[in-house]
Amino acid sequence: MSLKILLLGAGGREHALTWKLAQSPLVEHIYVCPGNGGTNQEAKASNLNLPLHDSPQLVDFAVKTGVNLVVPGPEQPLVDGVEMYFRKVGIPVFGPSPLAARMEGSKSFSKYFMARHSIPTAKFRVFQSSQIDEAIHYVKTCGHLVVLKADGLAAGKGVLIPQSEEEAIAGLKNILVENVFGAAGNQVVVEEQLTGPEISVLAFSDGYTVVPLPAAQDHKRIGEGDVGLNTGGMGAYAPAPVASPAIMKQIMEESLRPTIDGMRRDGFPFVGMLFTGFMLTSNGPKVLEYNVRFGDPETEALVLLLDQKADLAAILLACAEHRLDSVPVPIRNGVAVSVVLASAGYPGSYAKGKQIQFGELPPDTVAFHAGTEQKSGATLTAGGRVLVAAAFASTLGEALKIVYQAVDQISFEGKTYRRDIAHRPVFVALKVSGSNQGLTYAQAGVSVDAGNTLVEVIKPFVRSTRRSGADAEIGGFGGVFDLKATGYIDPVLVSGTDGVGTKLRVAVDAGIHDSVGVDLVAMSVNDLLVQGAEPLYFLDYYGCSKLDVAIASQVIQGIAEGCREAKCALIGGETAEMPGMYQQGDYDLAGFAVGAVERERILPSNNIVAGDILLGIASSGLHSNGFSLVRKILGTTNLSYSSPCPWDTTLTLGRALLKPTAIYIKQILPAAQAGYIKGMSHITGGGFVENIPRVLPKELGCSIDAASWELPPVFQFLMKQGGVEPLEMARTFNNGIGMVVIVSESSATLVTETLRKAGNAEIYQIGRVTSKVGVVMENIHVWNPT
Repeated sequence: MSLKILLLGAGGREHALTWKLAQSPLVEHIYVCPGNGGTNQEAKASNLNLPLHDSPQLVDFAVKTGVNLVVPGPEQPLVDGVEMYFRKVGIPVFGPSPLAARMEGSKSFSKYFMARHSIPTAKFRVFQSSQIDEAIHYVKTCGHLVVLKADGLAAGKGVLIPQSEEEAIAGLKNILVENVFGAAGNQVVVEEQLTGPEISVLAFSDGYTVVPLPAAQDHKRIGEGDVGLNTGGMGAYAPAPVASPAIMKQIMEESLRPTIDGMRRDGFPFVGMLFTGFMLTSNGPKVLEYNVRFGDPETEALVLLLDQKADLAAILLACAEHRLDSVPVPIRNGVAVSVVLASAGYPGSYAKGKQIQFGELPPDTVAFHAGTEQKSGATLTAGGRVLVAAAFASTLGEALKIVYQAVDQISFEGKTYRRDIAHRPVFVALKVSGSNQGLTYAQAGVSVDAGNTLVEVIKPFVRSTRRSGADAEIGGFGGVFDLKATGYIDPVLVSGTDGVGTKLRVAVDAGIHDSVGVDLVAMSVNDLLVQGAEPLYFLDYYGCSKLDVAIASQVIQGIAEGCREAKCALIGGETAEMPGMYQQGDYDLAGFAVGAVERERILPSNNIVAGDILLGIASSGLHSNGFSLVRKILGTTNLSYSSPCPWDTTLTLGRALLKPTAIYIKQILPAAQAGYIKGMSHITGGGFVENIPRVLPKELGCSIDAASWELPPVFQFLMKQGGVEPLEMARTFNNGIGMVVIVSESSATLVTETLRKAGNAEIYQIGRVTSKVGVVMENIHVWNPT
């Protein structure tokens, strides 16, 4: 495949990308819009004089010239939706959608995202311009120094780091009242000021796979010793020694992977370069901010770390086509450094048009152009950051030596640069790595804060399950239930415990977590119902490797919903965060229910006889059994959980499969308490064949007429797609009948009508108790797909 690439941007980052992309055998030509005085000097490259923010005009050019990959450099076009314009005409873009670009375009959006997905970050509050008084009060009472961030894009200058309460209040007034950042400051994020070394991690992603590059450290201040005004960056080096393998592993597991997975689950998958800033605190790495593009000046160093075998064009195209896992990203062993050469006066006002002279650069160094232009054969300054000298060597010391040799070979009037790039003290790295500092529970992968946050989030859900006997308050060491308050005369307690089985695997893979909690309750309380018992209270267990508060709260909200439907109280539970016990992103569930029944109403009764009628109560779907076979069958198809459901196109396949298990308490319990029912069987794993005999006397069996109800479409699909024999269906799935009730022949009509009036599930007369032991499936041939 021959690639024509449209690269958007004009800085040192874009020159570095052009330089590396031009080395790819896949690349035919690179159009750099608008480019600079260096981009059009690269092989295969030319500058394009079109307005950078006129997406329709750029699309028109791309279509007419056969461009088949677009690479936006700066953030503004991405936030403005340039990816969407090219997507509409079928041209791949290495860059996120406008929805995903909000991760950089709105600081408040990204902070709420991090909170929702339990990604480590600083504590924060968001204030509108009309809330200046509330913001000032927060600064005065929060008990820590703060950082002020204008919500929108502010050309990299929208962050203030006040060192006192007075400075913070002045900063709030500047942002919210005086509008020093314009519309970007219509709201402000006020967050806890963290301490520790900062690093930047740039990672390729196709929306599913994430491949980080070595961590870099940049230098924002204009002056040596990190003093003076903030800039777009005065230099960088990578890999940063402070980012040990253990820290990079922690960043991948706690931040990068949850970010990519969370964005996909939230409906805006990330494609492109995720550029994440981290503070390495004493409690582990915490995210400072997200950017949705290559960093500058980090990119100028990082392209030198890409191995000669690394085809950057192939990598970017693989990301855009969602197949990053098929392309290698090899990294060279060594260190790369970049040093920015700026105009005098930068980041304030500066003169342009100064001629640049180049001497002979040392081997393994490159001079990337940023703010330059070509006029009459001369290279002139045309920006604040003019050039970026970059070097690669086997050691940091050697890389620094040759990069500054390259700096000395470049001259222009007013050349300004820092001489201390990469000279941060080594003891900082030692301190953060833990050699001089005791370990914490958080560094072991367990977040007490996340657990406490979850408890607060779910308290309203739990309170909604209150009933007589329980106040449904959590946070103590045990749950309390007052049996006397229920009014039973001679109660017998009945208990049950269950899980959700591999239906949970489907929920995790589909990213749908709001219904499995209902399943968890249903599996236990339906088992209590079979004994004739009323569910009284429920407890849950939630185990995971890394607690994601957003996911866990969805699950527990479902548990509370199930408890309300079953009219039982959720009185407690256990949330266990166990690093290394589960795969990243996975979790496990278990439920425990207790109910009560008057001693004389315990089921099954001892008067079940041959001739009694079996009533089938319709299921809501698959319920929570047979999912190992379901997943096996789906593996033979080209369907994903996000595909339209074959039997109900109004739903995705994942949502249809995860339809929650029916809870039969309201529909059946009154009839059981009235003495109308002799016995019940909950059709779970083992289907009819295994479950119905459990309630019958040993000398009796039953016959079931498979033609007495219509096999629901989901079971028809599974049977046909998997070639599953009818009898195997009968011993694996519920096949549309979730509960079987045994009644006398004389009361069958009365009980049927009673059950129909009490609930929405349809009632069928599906068979009889017989004197022959076992289960006979009659007319099962009608299930055969036509």
